[in-house]
Amino acid sequence: MFNIEEELKKLPDKPGVYIMKDKNDEIIYVGKAISLKKRVRQYFQSGKNNPPKVNAMVKNISEFEYIIVDNEIEALILEANLIKKHKPKYNILLRDDKQYPYIKVTVNEKYPRVMKTRHISKDGAKYFGPYPSVYAVNDAIEIIRNLYPLRTCNRNLDKDIGKTRPCLNFYIGRCLGPCQGNVDEKKYMDMVNEVLLFLNGKEDKLVDIIENKMKEAAKALDFEGAAKYRDQINSLNLLHEKQKIVSTTNVVDQDVIGMARGIEEVCIQIFFIRDGKIVGREHFILEDTFEEDRKEILSSFIKQFYIGAAYVPKEIIIEEDIVDIEIISKWLSEKKGAKVNILIPKRGDKVDLMEMVRKNALDMLNQYGDRFLKKARENQKALEELQNIIGISSELNRIEAFDISNISGVESVGSMVVFEKGEPKKSDYRRFRIRTITGSDDYGSMEEILLRRFTRGIEERKLMTENKIEVKGFSIFPDLIMMDGGKGQVNVAIRVLKDLNINIPVCGLVKDDFHKTRGIIYNNKEIRLEEDSLGFRLIYKIQEEAHRFAISYHRSLRTKKMFKSELDDIKGIGEKRKVELLKHFESIDKIKKASLEELVEVKGMNRAVAEELYNHFNKEKEEKR
Repeated sequence: MFNIEEELKKLPDKPGVYIMKDKNDEIIYVGKAISLKKRVRQYFQSGKNNPPKVNAMVKNISEFEYIIVDNEIEALILEANLIKKHKPKYNILLRDDKQYPYIKVTVNEKYPRVMKTRHISKDGAKYFGPYPSVYAVNDAIEIIRNLYPLRTCNRNLDKDIGKTRPCLNFYIGRCLGPCQGNVDEKKYMDMVNEVLLFLNGKEDKLVDIIENKMKEAAKALDFEGAAKYRDQINSLNLLHEKQKIVSTTNVVDQDVIGMARGIEEVCIQIFFIRDGKIVGREHFILEDTFEEDRKEILSSFIKQFYIGAAYVPKEIIIEEDIVDIEIISKWLSEKKGAKVNILIPKRGDKVDLMEMVRKNALDMLNQYGDRFLKKARENQKALEELQNIIGISSELNRIEAFDISNISGVESVGSMVVFEKGEPKKSDYRRFRIRTITGSDDYGSMEEILLRRFTRGIEERKLMTENKIEVKGFSIFPDLIMMDGGKGQVNVAIRVLKDLNINIPVCGLVKDDFHKTRGIIYNNKEIRLEEDSLGFRLIYKIQEEAHRFAISYHRSLRTKKMFKSELDDIKGIGEKRKVELLKHFESIDKIKKASLEELVEVKGMNRAVAEELYNHFNKEKEEKR
């Protein structure tokens, strides 16, 4: 039993991060402190002068833990990471589940590639972004590929160079073909360096470089080459015209952050300024339930936004002072590897720029704030309606729904989808391939996936408690489990939970003769729902998502199995030969129709394997006659 008074006495007078948990072992708040001893004790003293949020949170604290660090910057980074990961109820949250796209230049490779990615790795590549939309990334990559014939394949050139045939891009002039081993590496890297100029917002310098190339080509009477360079300049000028120039004197990279506050929500607008031009912007709607101070909101936003950013500009312009401004500035400077200034302008052009961003935030709040709030309120009402219908006292936040998919017992799979606050949380979705059940046994299959899901959750919680380490995956338990089937599947789930000593409400879906949901079953009672009610719409949305997720996984396994059965069981045909056969013939049907001599011509094939393959398919033809 956790004794808060006793544990408070053990707190060290050192910097660190503290983690508050409720009775269900869920993390409800994460904070940092110069002195853990002083800061954490403050929460449990007289609450008369505390903000409403603190009093509401303290009532729900069942235990806390802490992590000691060496300094305030380490505490800030750890706090931001934990908030981003766990999304605690009482923290200010940047509710942004989107993984913003980046452009990646693989300068860590011999012949670098340019590609779109949503994940940043410490692999030596250069990352540019995040971009406000995937369309901006696609436009930039299209321009780059029109300008420069860089490779797009993921071949290992250290092993494959000169050993493979070039792809279609080589033949149509979209790639120089470094896979052939005859490309001048310096010429290739000159192109890459020009791409890096472009992505760094230095189009003017890039235009100068290309103009010089155009003049040299014209002087050499290479009019076709000169025309190509002219078209490249036109493409860059077109892009340049789309970007609003805000400064011609101060050309340092800047992010300008403005905030507008509604009654129950906050909109934060961020403008990305590179080389004196606005290259993009993004907005974020934050719930403002606990009437947080503006300084705290801005501070939390900056920490959570930049913790995952691949690029930090030289200047960050904000409209007012924020909490921990000096520590945040030091942290961002360390992250960038150069001095980062957080500025609060008082006069001049930067004040005008700040006002423009703030007005945009207010306009965005007027446009989207009501829509965001309406959706959030509808979700909350739907959850409350479902909670009242079922008759459970605890608040519904996280719902997990399970479904089974198979065709006559073949390739049975299970799906787990997760909804939090009425919205899908796709990062927590899980798929299960049925291992212990053969044939069409939905009850047995459901028992297996539930047992695997919650056994794993118990193990992860145990690891977190005993070793004080963070474990991703199944450690978060739902407030409600929803089964796609009726009474039978509900009873299976209840039995599994009882055996594992877990207490979570379970409901099932009742369907009519046309397999259409008409209500739910809970405690062996059927509860009818009106089709136009918010509660019905929510469970229907959850059911459809669970079904879609299971079906998509089942289809992918069926496709793989069909593909496997055609080639993989033939003696001598491994993964590499299978790929080469498909590249050469383009389909299984064409491989079946190929002559022995045609099969021998395929890269990596020898006559013995070709005969094995030819005889396999021709034997099939003979047997069918």
